Amino acid sequence: MFFKNIIGQNAITLRLLQSVKEGFIPHAQLFAGREGTGALPLALAYARYLHCTDRQDNDACGACPACLQFNKLSHPDLHFVFPIINKKGSKEAFCDDFLPEWRKFIAETPYGNLSDWLDKIAAENAQGMIYARESDEIRRKLNLKAYESDYKILIIWLPEKMHETAANKLLKLLEEPPEKTVFLLVSEEPDKLLATIRSRTQLLNIPPIADEALTQALTDRYNTSAGDIPLVVRLAKGSYAEAIRIIDATNENEACLELFISIMRNSWTRNVQNMKAKSEQFASMSRDRQKGFLAYAQRMIRENFLYRLQTPEINYMNRKEVEFAVKFHPYVNENNLLDFMDELSLAERHVESNVNPRMIFFDLSMKIAVLLKK
Repeated sequence: MFFKNIIGQNAITLRLLQSVKEGFIPHAQLFAGREGTGALPLALAYARYLHCTDRQDNDACGACPACLQFNKLSHPDLHFVFPIINKKGSKEAFCDDFLPEWRKFIAETPYGNLSDWLDKIAAENAQGMIYARESDEIRRKLNLKAYESDYKILIIWLPEKMHETAANKLLKLLEEPPEKTVFLLVSEEPDKLLATIRSRTQLLNIPPIADEALTQALTDRYNTSAGDIPLVVRLAKGSYAEAIRIIDATNENEACLELFISIMRNSWTRNVQNMKAKSEQFASMSRDRQKGFLAYAQRMIRENFLYRLQTPEINYMNRKEVEFAVKFHPYVNENNLLDFMDELSLAERHVESNVNPRMIFFDLSMKIAVLLKK
């Protein structure tokens, strides 16, 4: 990761570059920002710049031996700590056991979140943690002399996931840091860190990505029509990761919209035959998709009610959804809004309880037929 690869965050980049040029390199910095805003990419670019032996004015050179090692995240003076799980059959997993997966994860999804990482290592229902035993491994590594660089750099991703014992030992290291060691803590929830850890780091708040920079990044990555990008940017609220999730979910959203339109039209016309046909379609979906559709339907009911206010800044529908809302929104009003939400929530709970999905959908269609007339 280079500074040139960072999406937006020009002010933060200039601040980091200037601090190195002036020789002001704090031994502990806290990169704090919501997921997808670039805290980890910034820490990686900063670490590369510190290790680079031929620094340019605005970035690392990319050609020196240190940069070539950094391309594979294999520089001997670069260390990582991140949430992991205990591997099956082992009770003593360390971060180094996951380094191959970690390096691939960073290369492919530098703006990824904890959920993305846990999927990468097939964590299933396990929750990632930085275990207490990792603190001893950290101390061992940092007590070694630097191999090829002036600095040993430790990047701790999501330090809020540290076991209490590990956090207390980290605090001691921050209070008495090994010589020529730089700690880069990358946190999405800094308030969950020990106050004493926060007090011993220099805080670097990473703001949401500016709309212009996010728009450009999405345009470069996707062949997305110009009309869709502003909505994605508004929904993402400065997070590149969230913007990607929204775009990648487009096909699923379109399928949900098609089913939503069908249930509303069939219920309005009281077309029982079509209701039964759509019940079969609903039953053929996985339980997660059934729940996803019902959650989507609740959102659409809410958005159509808000559409009545004709205030675009509080509406979060794409163009196709708006096209349907133009004619549909009068049927969602003060008389039936809460009943709509109650019935959809009830159907979602029934799916969770393994009730027959055909019965759930058909019963819901019949109830909606009544509500649309209110």
